[in-house]
Amino acid sequence: MAVAQQKDLWTYCHDLARQARDASAELASVSGATKNAWLLRAAAELRRRTPELVAANGQDLAAAPGFGLTAAQIDRLKLTPAGIEKIATALAEVAALPDPVGEVIEASLRPNGLDVQKVRVPLGVIFFIYESRPEVTVDAAALCVKSGNAVILRGGKEAAHSNRALHATLIDAARATGVPERAVQLVTTADRDAVGHLLSLSEYITVAIPRGGEGLIRRVVDEARMPVIKHFTGNCHVYVDHSADLAMAERIVVNAKCHRLGVCNAAESLLVHADVAAGFLPEIARRLTELGIELRGDAATCQLVPGAVAATEEDWSTEYLGPIMSVKVVASLDEAIVHINRYGSQHTDAIVTSHLAAAREFTRRVDSSAVIVNASTRFNDGGQLGLGAEIGISTDKLHARGPCGLKELTTYKYVVYGEGQVRE
Repeated sequence: MAVAQQKDLWTYCHDLARQARDASAELASVSGATKNAWLLRAAAELRRRTPELVAANGQDLAAAPGFGLTAAQIDRLKLTPAGIEKIATALAEVAALPDPVGEVIEASLRPNGLDVQKVRVPLGVIFFIYESRPEVTVDAAALCVKSGNAVILRGGKEAAHSNRALHATLIDAARATGVPERAVQLVTTADRDAVGHLLSLSEYITVAIPRGGEGLIRRVVDEARMPVIKHFTGNCHVYVDHSADLAMAERIVVNAKCHRLGVCNAAESLLVHADVAAGFLPEIARRLTELGIELRGDAATCQLVPGAVAATEEDWSTEYLGPIMSVKVVASLDEAIVHINRYGSQHTDAIVTSHLAAAREFTRRVDSSAVIVNASTRFNDGGQLGLGAEIGISTDKLHARGPCGLKELTTYKYVVYGEGQVRE
C-alpha cells in the first residue's frame, strides 16, 4: 500500500473513532423511549426490506466459494426471510428489556448527610470485530445502543454486502427516531490494517470485543491498546459422577455435544467416574457414534469402547468445533475437577450427579465462567440465562464474565448529593 493510501486509511479510522466518541456523548441525553423507538422502527424496516436484504446476501453467497468457506460457514452466512424475521423479533425483545442506564445499583446516606449513589452508566465506545454471520451486525448494534454505547462494527469481508444493507437499515431507522447516526458505524474497507489502526485508538475507543475464531481473537488481544472482552476457546466438559442418573446423563451428553457442533458452549470432553464407566460408556458411545461423533479416549475408555481412538495429550485441551469428543475415566470427583481446571478453557463445565455435596464441591472449585449442575453446557447463552440477548461470552474475570448482555456493556460512577457539606 502506498504511503498516501496508508495515510488515508489512518484518517478514515481516526474519523470513525472520533465520530463514535462524539455520538456516545450524544447518547447520554437520549431517552430509553427513543432507543426503544429506534429498535422497533429498525425491526419494521427489516421486515419491509426483506427482498433487498436477501438480494444483498445473495451476492455474498455467490462469492463465498471464492473465500474458501465451508458448507457450514456458508450456512451461517445465509439470510432467509425466516432468518430476517428472527432478527426483527430479537430487536423487539431487546426493546422490551429494562434500560440499564441510570439504574441505582447501591445507595447509602452517610452520617454527614451525603446521599451516595452508585449509578450504572455506558462504557462509551465499543469496537466489535466479528466474522461471517450477518445477523450479528444487528444484534451487536441493538445491545450497544440500548445500553447507551456507540459501536464501530467490523464484519468479515465474506458478509460485506449483507452487512452494508443491514447497517443502512439501522441508520435509516436512527434518522427517523432521533438516535445519533454515528452511534452505529460500519467499517466499510476490507483492508486488514484498518483493524490494527482502530485497535490503537484508545483515546476514543473504550473496549474491543472480538467474536470469531481463536486466530482473530489473539490478534485483537495482541494489538489492542484498550481492554478486550473475549474468550479464546470453548473446551467445555461434562463430568458424569458415580451417583449420576445415567439416563439423565445420556440426554445431557448427547445434547451438549450434538445440539450444535460448531459453537463455543458445545461439550468437547466427557469425564466419567470409574464406578459407572462400565455401565455408561458403551451405551453413550453407541449413541454418539450413531450421531457421527468420533471418540478419542484414554486407555480405560478404549478398553470399554473398542471403536474409540487413543487420545493424545493435545486432545484433552482441544476445542474441536466438530464431530470429535475426548473421553476419560476418572477415579474421583477430585480428579475430574483437577483435569477440568488443567485442560479446560474456563468457559462452561457441567456435572451430572445426585449428590448435593458433589454438586457444591464442583461448583465451588471449577474455575469457569459458567458451572452447570444436571443440565447441558448449551445453556451458557444470554437468552437461555435470562439476559435477553448477548454480544458474546467472556472467560475473563475483569470486567465481565459469562454471557455479556446489556448490564455487562455498562460500568458505574458514583453520584453524590449534598447540602453544603465540606470535609473537615
